[in-house]
Amino acid sequence: MSGLLDLLSSPMGKQLISGVANQTGHSTDQTGSVLSMALPVLMGAMKKNAASPEGAQGLMNALSNKHDGSILDNLGGLFGGGVDQSVMNDGAGILGHVLGGKQTQVENALSAKSGMDTDAIATILKVAAPILLGYLGKQTRQQNVTDSNGIDNLLGNLMGGGKTAQKQQSLIESFLDSDGDGSVLDDVASIALGGKKGGIGGLLGGLFGR
Repeated sequence: MSGLLDLLSSPMGKQLISGVANQTGHSTDQTGSVLSMALPVLMGAMKKNAASPEGAQGLMNALSNKHDGSILDNLGGLFGGGVDQSVMNDGAGILGHVLGGKQTQVENALSAKSGMDTDAIATILKVAAPILLGYLGKQTRQQNVTDSNGIDNLLGNLMGGGKTAQKQQSLIESFLDSDGDGSVLDDVASIALGGKKGGIGGLLGGLFGR
């Protein structure tokens, strides 16, 4: 989870959490917890889609063209007067592509785990998706990723690398492939939020004074 840990623990990550919290009217504490579960699920879904040559090329095209990371350059402006509808529409399109028919299931599961209503969850996901793709776009440039193998490796590394990433990916895929109640998110969250040194749980505690 080192990549996502870096994202959420950075000044940009704090700005993201604060901006999304203002957008939904929920606390930064609760919003940070939702993002810490939502981002791994979104990234895992992207990694699953990128497992096919067509999916990997589609993601590379998106990162090369629209999602080049420029959205990260002015988050203050993005959140200053409320998130622009065009960004929300872009997020909705990304979610539809990445999550497909599982979007409602993901929203319901995140709502059940966080206690936040599904409308707020849907808003968080719509804002987070373009920012996550922007983050990936910036990473592909910094690391000179140019092919499907490179994007798959990048996604794996951002999810923590090694066995942690493999375990988390299998959990996310079982969640996305199932028609269950989303209980697998408990396991995903335990990895993302776990008490391990450097885990996002420790990070959120530091951010919000737990």
